[in-house]
Amino acid sequence: MRARGEADHRPHAVAPAAQHWHRAPMSRIGLLGGSFNPAHRGHRGISLQAIRALELDELWWLVSPGNPLKDHATDMAPFAARLASATRMARHSRIRATDIERRLGTRYTLDTLRKLVARFPDHDFIWVMGADNLAQFHRWRGWREIARTMPIAVIARPGYDRRARASVAMGWLRRHARPAGQAKRWTNWSLPALVLLRFRPDPTSATGIRAADPAWHRHPTPNQIPTRTAMKG
Repeated sequence: MRARGEADHRPHAVAPAAQHWHRAPMSRIGLLGGSFNPAHRGHRGISLQAIRALELDELWWLVSPGNPLKDHATDMAPFAARLASATRMARHSRIRATDIERRLGTRYTLDTLRKLVARFPDHDFIWVMGADNLAQFHRWRGWREIARTMPIAVIARPGYDRRARASVAMGWLRRHARPAGQAKRWTNWSLPALVLLRFRPDPTSATGIRAADPAWHRHPTPNQIPTRTAMKG
């Protein structure tokens, strides 16, 4: 029970479960962090495929209040607009767009993940990121500790795979890589553990959307609205 005045940091408030004599199964939750500047169909597509490949109950989008590696970006939309675009793109799916990182007051991924693990002891978490992030993962604060905190699923991205496989972080993580065919067993892996997943690529990119429409956050574009096909996924 929370103390009076303590904030509820869950992505969605949930009614207390009925008491049972047996322990309820752990929820399998994927975590995908990012600026979502803006969220688009590519984010949704890889998330839905990751949900299937990893057999997730939900995948949470952690919309970042500010990425330390993008502190000098001049085209970063306001946080409220980025969260709204993520919420819109996540509709009618097991994706949850959240502002939990802002409410936790964390700036670095390692701090966020440690707080989530402590706050949700009935959840199994796996960190999900693109190959572009693996290529620069060694620049993240405490990246080895992130790998020791929860398993990592890396999703291939066109143009980044070679750099990701040759990266400093992959040099350390390679010995801990698991076959993609075992991806659904990630809750049983000892840490560190990493799995490389390859899905059909989507050419949509946030950079392209911003280049075509720098004022995207004032009016959603078609790439920021799920299609009927994507909603069925």
